[in-house]
Amino acid sequence: MMRIAVASDNELVTEHFGHCERFILFDAENNKIVKSKTIENPGHKPGFLPNFLADHSVNVIISGGMGSGAVDIFNQKNIEVIVGATGKAKDAVEAYLKGSLKSTGSICHEHQHHNECGE
Repeated sequence: MMRIAVASDNELVTEHFGHCERFILFDAENNKIVKSKTIENPGHKPGFLPNFLADHSVNVIISGGMGSGAVDIFNQKNIEVIVGATGKAKDAVEAYLKGSLKSTGSICHEHQHHNECGE
């Protein structure tokens, strides 16, 4: 069983991980989605969300952009980070499971901006 979290707003992959409305958790077996559930974003605090998602047994996180601090924490916890994703959350997960979704390395370097990630 693999659990993939997608940072999302209105079922779409969000541009900035920490500011998303919610996370959609997809459970996959044999490269197929078998279950999904949604959890609300409990709030953006530096270092909190990677640990929160690790506590939910996440193996992969998909987002449009993400700060380097969050990426570092995910890496320390052996959680794969895919950034640069766009479109519907479920489509992104299906692309990942097929091997066609690759991380672009879109790291946010400033915390002040919002909706400007992906540079």
